[in-house]
Amino acid sequence: MATKQKIYMAGSGGMLGEAFYKQFKKNYRLKCTDKDVNEDWLSFLDFRDHKEYRKDVLKFKPDYLFHLGAYTDLEYCEKNAEDTYLTNTIAVENAVYIANELNIPLLYISTAGIFDGKKELYDDWDIPNPLGVYARSKYMGERYVAENARRFLICRAGWMMGAGPKKDKKFIQKLMKQLKEGKKELFIVNDKDGTPTFTHDFAKNVKALLEKEYWGLYNMVCGGQTSRLEVAEELLRILNLSERVKITSVKSDHFKDIYFAERPPSERLINRKLELRNLNLMQDWKSALQQYIDQYYKGYLD
Repeated sequence: MATKQKIYMAGSGGMLGEAFYKQFKKNYRLKCTDKDVNEDWLSFLDFRDHKEYRKDVLKFKPDYLFHLGAYTDLEYCEKNAEDTYLTNTIAVENAVYIANELNIPLLYISTAGIFDGKKELYDDWDIPNPLGVYARSKYMGERYVAENARRFLICRAGWMMGAGPKKDKKFIQKLMKQLKEGKKELFIVNDKDGTPTFTHDFAKNVKALLEKEYWGLYNMVCGGQTSRLEVAEELLRILNLSERVKITSVKSDHFKDIYFAERPPSERLINRKLELRNLNLMQDWKSALQQYIDQYYKGYLD
């Protein structure tokens, strides 16, 4: 029987790492690391430490290097620019050095947030124009990989959802937490458009590209174009709470004290390259949201 190929997954302690671990563990030998060891399948590594990162990867001798982790809290990034660039940009450059030294492909996760939102939709070939520290740090990581890695996959995610209450720090969990606290009114912005991305769909689609060896840059979001407001309405419908919980739509300014980092009005991506390669496995965002709630939130609101 052929030996399983090996993947080193750096920064895999978050919501994306959980999905990648579950989707890849059956067919590959994995080494999963993070600076926050919150699972029994994780071991400690701070990938900002280039020397330790290189040593750990070289010791494992992987066939692929997945660089998954990043700071994604926009407000933290605005207030801590040096730490953000070290984590989201310099560490990515280090990953490129390591992957090139081993002559193995590198996976880098990018984001819809690198665009300025002046267009309604962005395909894989639109030129990014990042607005804040987070977006700049991610875009500079993306550019470095594209310009310097020998073989790479850059996959751009949208509004991420996955891993449930334990690890999801994004929009869905923020709403679920308010509902669990008994809130009867949700204030939702009506001026932000984007595309949800279920972590498991994302990991499955990465796997398909990897196995076909279709290297390059890909938008990778769920199907359908939507908004924060519509996502919130759909969530209440799934939970059968539409009659009991009121949604009040507000402008982003309503939250300007909490969410002061600039965000593009539109982060809507289309998976043009995946479609052209006939390899778009991403399901419609409504189906993905239903699946996410069914899988991770059973009994959460009881």
